[in-house]
Amino acid sequence: MEKKKIAIIGAALFQEPSIIKAKEMGLETHVFAWAAGDPGEEIADYFYPISIREKDEILEKCREIGIDGIVSIASDLAMETVNYIAEKMGLPGNTIEATKISTNKHWMRKAFEAAGDPSPRSMLVDASTDPAAIDLNYPLIVKPTDRSGSRGVHKVNNLKQLRNAIFKAREYSFENRAVVEEFVSGDEYSIEYISFKGKHWFISATQKITTGAPYFIETGHREPAPLDDDTVEHIKAISEHALDTLGLENGAAHIEIKIDGDNIRIIEIGGRMGGDFIGSDLVELSTGYDYVRAVIDVAMGNEPEIPQISRREFAGVNFIMDADDVVEYEKFKQEHPGTILREHIDTDFADIVTDSSNRHGYYIFKF
Repeated sequence: MEKKKIAIIGAALFQEPSIIKAKEMGLETHVFAWAAGDPGEEIADYFYPISIREKDEILEKCREIGIDGIVSIASDLAMETVNYIAEKMGLPGNTIEATKISTNKHWMRKAFEAAGDPSPRSMLVDASTDPAAIDLNYPLIVKPTDRSGSRGVHKVNNLKQLRNAIFKAREYSFENRAVVEEFVSGDEYSIEYISFKGKHWFISATQKITTGAPYFIETGHREPAPLDDDTVEHIKAISEHALDTLGLENGAAHIEIKIDGDNIRIIEIGGRMGGDFIGSDLVELSTGYDYVRAVIDVAMGNEPEIPQISRREFAGVNFIMDADDVVEYEKFKQEHPGTILREHIDTDFADIVTDSSNRHGYYIFKF
């Protein structure tokens, strides 16, 4: 019997679990990415050195191959290509329109505002915008409209800082635009969902640890998040309404929120599982739910296993930002022997960490 074929967009470290899982499920893997010596290039059944932004070139190849599904697990940019090809080929996915809204912070804010979903007040800025005319209350957060991983994110407290932050955020943006929004205080969490044909299932909540202002780079994640049952139910109601607002009906969703007392605000939603090893590792370590398999099942048109969380173990990841974090890593190993499951430490600290793409390593652990 001929194997079913799945296209996987991206070959980097965070994408590796999807390739391994697809092969375990008996699928033939066709991986597309710019050739850069990434892990997926070696382990894929077939690798095509095509940039993930070349949607039409990948579409032509996927039609030639005759793929049965297409997926990516941790990249907003990759999801644009995934859903473009899925719609063009009549495969399971989210619409091109839903992808446009969920990968652009400005369009997402507009959708939330129109539907009454709780999120910060914001404004789109481009080359023609006068920062002095922005009618929002300080402090403000400035972000590129179309990037993730804390790239180009700044918190500002005055007009001078705002001008500089807008310039830098627009430099990071593919469309040379930024969104300015009112800063929301509170503790940060991320929520993981799996959806199939418009039905949404909550999987887990993760506590996020960041550097704080001005860049808010993630330094670690913890599962399960320390949230009471009533708060989780409130989060579910807000999250599922927001997923419907964005039109995200199939696959994973990663929902970032802030909680300040009884107030819950949506920071943003991605139509893919959480990066930083959240979706690929922490969810299953903490809950026992095979999130990667569920995402692949949906991509292949199969209803995923419904999350029935039978256990809650403590899992986390810490990221290496500087030499002090290496000292903490060594101390952690001594105090908690056998708890570190995977690690990669880079001790070349010549470059300062400016976003999640240039951190100096990580270690994943479970108790």
